[in-house]
Amino acid sequence: MKLTFIGAAHEVTGSCHYIEVNEKRILIDCGMEQGRDEFQNCELPIVPSVIDYVFLTHAHIDHSGLLPYLAANGFRGTVFSTDATYDLCKIMLADSAHIQMFEAEWRNRKAKRSGGEKFVPLYTDKDVESILKCFSPTPYGIVADVCDGVKFRLTDAGHLLGSASVELWLTEKGETRKIVFSGDIGNVKQPILRDPQYISNADYVVTEATYGDRLHDARPDYIKELVPIIQQTFDRGGNVVVPSFAIGRTQEMLYFIRKIKQDRLVKGHDNFPVYIDSPLAIEATTIFKENYLENYDDEALSLVKSGVNPIGFPDLVTAVTADESKLINADKAPKIIISASGMCEAGRIKHHLKHNLWRKESTVLFVGYQGEGTLGRALLDGAKTVTLFSEKIKVEAQILRLPGISGHGDKDGLKAWLGAFEAKPKRVFVVHGDSDVCDSYARELENEGYSVYAPYSGAQFNLLTGNVTLDAKPQAAEKKKGKNTVLDRLVAACERLLVAAKTTKIRSDKQLAQLADKINAITDKLEK
Repeated sequence: MKLTFIGAAHEVTGSCHYIEVNEKRILIDCGMEQGRDEFQNCELPIVPSVIDYVFLTHAHIDHSGLLPYLAANGFRGTVFSTDATYDLCKIMLADSAHIQMFEAEWRNRKAKRSGGEKFVPLYTDKDVESILKCFSPTPYGIVADVCDGVKFRLTDAGHLLGSASVELWLTEKGETRKIVFSGDIGNVKQPILRDPQYISNADYVVTEATYGDRLHDARPDYIKELVPIIQQTFDRGGNVVVPSFAIGRTQEMLYFIRKIKQDRLVKGHDNFPVYIDSPLAIEATTIFKENYLENYDDEALSLVKSGVNPIGFPDLVTAVTADESKLINADKAPKIIISASGMCEAGRIKHHLKHNLWRKESTVLFVGYQGEGTLGRALLDGAKTVTLFSEKIKVEAQILRLPGISGHGDKDGLKAWLGAFEAKPKRVFVVHGDSDVCDSYARELENEGYSVYAPYSGAQFNLLTGNVTLDAKPQAAEKKKGKNTVLDRLVAACERLLVAAKTTKIRSDKQLAQLADKINAITDKLEK
């Protein structure tokens, strides 16, 4: 019964953990690394075709983004998640595949001109279709048998629609251990979603530490903050442009704006239009509307039961096509424009910035984190000019930030979740945080009497004996080199064939001989 840490070990993204129990091979999350990459992750110790199960905590790409890559390389096991996570993965993984394919097309145009090697995307839309067939959506709160020696339960983590902590009961050699993976623990008192639900017991806990070194500011009155921004901008005759993450943040903004419109808090601009200009955000909003029963908090649920859509209202306009997007700025009436991407690095938001940044009447309102080196961070830091579509734009619009909106629990929130266990776990593993944050949060937990270990990628732990069997050391991330991924996929297919041959239920010597002849014929062609 062994736990190996693969990704998000002393780093924030690329979440992935590997368990071996009773000859079953299990992943918890299979995320894509995003942004800065400080340490080198070890490779999965097995090929995707032999993985039996994946337990997915939520749909964010840093937790789910490599699932189609598993499918592309032979995975045909089962992915357990909540219903809402499955619904969100349908649109988010398809969007990720589109990005992979677009990048491959762009690289191959350059390679054709330079004589370079052909680049193949990590995965395609067909691989997304394959992985979605593997999903087994499961409600919160049900203890379900997976196979001999493995049971699980999903508990609401309050971070994103459908997000979950994973409780696993593992039995081997007559001994049972319970291990809990926190997933991303949500902030409390968020709009729409329930607060994180607590778990009462575990032998081992793997906890995230994204904000393990800080406390959030006091929760603002979002509506009170928003009303004067909208009022003053509209009185000037300008637009409020909101760069927003398509899933989660956009729906929160709609929740606030619905209340503002309902109570007529913006004076003199009745029936002002609100545009969602992001196909992904539009699809996500529909999913939010459909998955209310298990995920909404009491306030949002009471609105639904009274016949009110918490994230919908008259004068909400969706722009799906490019032509619909272009028409938004042709209309000179004051309006709110919510568009992706949230950090202004790509997507339709850049067009809206081009049309509004030079206008003193308009406001650009940031409602999420802006990473270093992004256009959004440059605007918040006071850039006087920016370049959009090869055109230099003077920044005259008011640049504002709405503080306090975070989907992650802070240090106190993480401690409250961990402190809800009736007895201290035998060991707490700290992951999913910047390197110094993981270490500082681990030290703080140690001072409170917990047995803590902050692993690096490659570290291994024996869940039966309670011992670290491999204490991996940090390895600096190497610059990612291009791979001949066509050859990689061929090798993966051969590995999958080998596994299938060893486990086939075909018993007829004649059938087996025919298959062997076909495989040899293919091999003969390759050798020539």
